[in-house]
Amino acid sequence: MVGGSSPSCPATNLRFNMEKFKNYINQAKAELYKIIFPTSQQVRTAFITVLVVVAIISIFLALIDLLMSFSIPKIV
Repeated sequence: MVGGSSPSCPATNLRFNMEKFKNYINQAKAELYKIIFPTSQQVRTAFITVLVVVAIISIFLALIDLLMSFSIPKIV
Protein backbone atom coordinates (compact mmCIF):
# COMPACT_ATOMS: atom_id res chain seq x y z
CA MET A 1 0.00 0.00 0.00
CA VAL A 2 1.32 3.43 -0.92
CA GLY A 3 1.91 5.81 1.99
CA GLY A 4 -0.18 8.68 0.67
CA SER A 5 -3.02 6.71 -0.89
CA SER A 6 -5.50 6.88 1.99
CA PRO A 7 -6.03 10.01 4.08
CA SER A 8 -5.18 9.78 7.75
CA CYS A 9 -8.42 11.57 8.59
CA PRO A 10 -11.22 12.12 6.12
CA ALA A 11 -12.28 15.63 5.22
CA THR A 12 -15.63 16.13 6.90
CA ASN A 13 -16.55 19.76 6.30
CA LEU A 14 -15.37 21.16 2.99
CA ARG A 15 -18.35 23.41 2.37
CA PHE A 16 -17.60 27.09 2.00
CA ASN A 17 -19.38 29.04 4.71
CA MET A 18 -20.26 32.45 3.23
CA GLU A 19 -21.41 33.90 6.57
CA LYS A 20 -18.06 33.15 8.21
CA PHE A 21 -16.27 34.70 5.25
CA LYS A 22 -18.39 37.88 5.41
CA ASN A 23 -17.80 38.09 9.14
CA TYR A 24 -14.05 37.75 8.60
CA ILE A 25 -14.04 40.53 5.97
CA ASN A 26 -16.11 42.85 8.18
CA GLN A 27 -13.80 42.28 11.14
CA ALA A 28 -10.75 42.90 8.95
CA LYS A 29 -12.26 46.20 7.74
CA ALA A 30 -13.02 47.22 11.32
CA GLU A 31 -9.42 46.58 12.32
CA LEU A 32 -8.10 48.54 9.34
CA TYR A 33 -10.15 51.58 10.38
CA LYS A 34 -8.42 51.51 13.78
CA ILE A 35 -4.99 52.18 12.25
CA ILE A 36 -3.49 55.53 13.20
CA PHE A 37 -0.75 56.68 10.85
CA PRO A 38 1.99 58.97 12.18
CA THR A 39 1.99 62.63 11.24
CA SER A 40 4.79 64.05 9.13
CA GLN A 41 6.21 65.76 12.23
CA GLN A 42 6.36 62.42 14.08
CA VAL A 43 8.05 60.75 11.10
CA ARG A 44 10.58 63.59 10.85
CA THR A 45 11.36 63.42 14.58
CA ALA A 46 11.80 59.65 14.51
CA PHE A 47 14.02 59.87 11.40
CA ILE A 48 16.29 62.49 12.98
CA THR A 49 16.49 60.49 16.22
CA VAL A 50 17.52 57.33 14.38
CA LEU A 51 20.04 59.27 12.29
CA VAL A 52 21.65 60.82 15.38
CA VAL A 53 21.83 57.50 17.26
CA VAL A 54 23.37 55.73 14.25
CA ALA A 55 25.92 58.54 13.85
CA ILE A 56 26.91 58.38 17.54
CA ILE A 57 27.29 54.59 17.47
CA SER A 58 29.30 54.80 14.22
CA ILE A 59 31.68 57.38 15.69
CA PHE A 60 32.08 55.29 18.84
CA LEU A 61 32.90 52.15 16.85
CA ALA A 62 35.28 54.09 14.60
CA LEU A 63 37.16 55.37 17.65
CA ILE A 64 37.42 51.87 19.12
CA ASP A 65 38.66 50.56 15.76
CA LEU A 66 41.23 53.36 15.56
CA LEU A 67 42.39 52.71 19.12
CA MET A 68 42.74 48.97 18.49
CA SER A 69 44.52 49.46 15.17
CA PHE A 70 47.20 51.51 16.95
CA SER A 71 47.48 49.37 20.08
CA ILE A 72 47.45 45.82 18.67
CA PRO A 73 50.62 46.16 16.54
CA LYS A 74 52.49 47.47 19.60
CA ILE A 75 51.36 44.45 21.66
CA VAL A 76 52.17 41.89 18.97
